[in-house]
Amino acid sequence: MQTKANTLLASLLSNQTESIRDPLWKDIHLSRQLKRVFGVPCVQKLGRIKQLGPTFHLYPGAVHTRLDHSLGVYYVSSQILVGLLKQDKHSKTETPFTEEGMQTFLCASLLHDIGHFPYAHSLKELPLKEHEQIAGDLVEGDEILRRAIIEAGLSPARVAAIIDENRPNQDKEIKLYRRLLSGTLDPDKLDYLNRDAFFCGVPYGMQDVSYITDKLVVAEEKIALLEQALGSVEHLLFSKYLMYRNVYWHKTTRSATAMIKKAVLLSLSNQSLRPEQLYTLDDEQFSHLGQKQSPLFGMVRDNQLYPCRYEKPFGPKESRLLDLGARTRFEEELSGRLSVPPHHLIIDIPEPISFESEIPILTEEGSLSSFSQLDQIFSHDIGRVFTKSLRKFRIFTHPSIRTEDLEAVLES
Repeated sequence: MQTKANTLLASLLSNQTESIRDPLWKDIHLSRQLKRVFGVPCVQKLGRIKQLGPTFHLYPGAVHTRLDHSLGVYYVSSQILVGLLKQDKHSKTETPFTEEGMQTFLCASLLHDIGHFPYAHSLKELPLKEHEQIAGDLVEGDEILRRAIIEAGLSPARVAAIIDENRPNQDKEIKLYRRLLSGTLDPDKLDYLNRDAFFCGVPYGMQDVSYITDKLVVAEEKIALLEQALGSVEHLLFSKYLMYRNVYWHKTTRSATAMIKKAVLLSLSNQSLRPEQLYTLDDEQFSHLGQKQSPLFGMVRDNQLYPCRYEKPFGPKESRLLDLGARTRFEEELSGRLSVPPHHLIIDIPEPISFESEIPILTEEGSLSSFSQLDQIFSHDIGRVFTKSLRKFRIFTHPSIRTEDLEAVLES
């Protein structure tokens, strides 16, 4: 078992003959074949899409891109594979990796975000494709990318199956890579928390990534964390809370994203915009198209954001407005009673967020347990408290609408 792990480790490291300099992780090593994949046009487009959208209006340094992040996810994925192979002696089952499988996983990590278009996460409620589905379609359908993957000795279908979990798959190794790419301690989260904190200039998101990747093991065909690294999960969950509070769901960021979402929704509703028009755009193209559709795009571009005129914790009374249709009708009702255009008033309700962790923990006695059973600090109750404190019901309006006028309409 150890001999196989050593062989796979040697193969993995000997392949990584090229390097790219990254401000967060420094030198990132990859194979010549994957560097060619990295240079394909539909991948390079990510360098023209900001990772945090309009957050640079709040934190001016937050102009890093999805291309930076994709390279970072590749790096953390590579470190995870190295860590798992080194920890093979702890595994209860033989490490189920193959050389081809590991390269497929690294390729999927590099390409996991190629389906992203600007503001994609903010537009989840709208009738648009998931970015994972778009990514899978590009992997198999973009001829330049597909050819580069095949020339790397890999299967585009297997790469797409790791990225998009809705694609049929019965391969156990691919299923394991899916869990690696999307889990509690996944490379996506370990990169974006660190990268976003780094470029925003805040300390909240920084993780001890090398320690985490060194303490991951394969046990009973599951990805598990050694018990001695239990605090790493606590650190990640607290960091996630602080980043949502101070960066992702800060009311300035929420105002900008709510304005863009409203503009896109109105354009889709009046059929002046089709969903397919969004899927291949970068930031500049998105802004150019949007400014033809709604003045909200230009206002966000120029940092002329709607102020928050009403805010309260999200509660049961507001739950009916989780339905986009009901929310739109309520917005129209309020706009009508205030005698203002529909785009002058926007209700913002963040999507649900989870602080629960289901990662298996390999105890010092050699048995598998769950994080929730072993951890004495981060209970389900604390997770609910975090979610409740973060989730706000807000109404953003055009500056011409006074707070007292809005409150009078809400109370009548």
